[in-house]
Amino acid sequence: MKLKTIKIIACVLTFLLCFPMHFIYDYFPNSLFSIFFPVNESIWEHMKLIFSSYIFYGIFDYLLLKKNKIIFHNFFLQLFIIPIIGISIYLLIFIPLYNKFGESMIISISLLFLVIIIEQFISYYLIQYKNIKFQNIIGIIGIIICYIIFGYLTYQPLENYLFFDIPNSKYGINIYVK
Repeated sequence: MKLKTIKIIACVLTFLLCFPMHFIYDYFPNSLFSIFFPVNESIWEHMKLIFSSYIFYGIFDYLLLKKNKIIFHNFFLQLFIIPIIGISIYLLIFIPLYNKFGESMIISISLLFLVIIIEQFISYYLIQYKNIKFQNIIGIIGIIICYIIFGYLTYQPLENYLFFDIPNSKYGINIYVK
């Protein structure tokens, strides 16, 4: 299997992985899962889908690359950087559309798929680029810091519309608006 084929598979499987991840916290509500998966319907909590689906799929991606004896570089660095880029792209496109048209499932899901394609496209080039010094350390520490931020903002959300769960009138995991 070639790298391009693996990245096409990654687009589809990462996208499909987002759907069960959306509901994992609902079925298994606990502090650990609240860090990795959305706990409400806010825009911010859904950014965990972009980040976690990429990270979790990354395990399978790594195994596919190894199994097919594909030479790759910067794996952990791209595992950290690519979902950050994906979140940025998603928010840059989604927020103006959301402000203009309101919530639209079709826009949200289509944009999610587009972002995943862009992520895999960038990943394709980054893992072929020469090894970047300290990439493993930077990548692993970056992923840990991101999940610390996700966890913190789940329990201590900012009070703005990115963090507001409209259907449940709350911020974060248990902070209801009076």
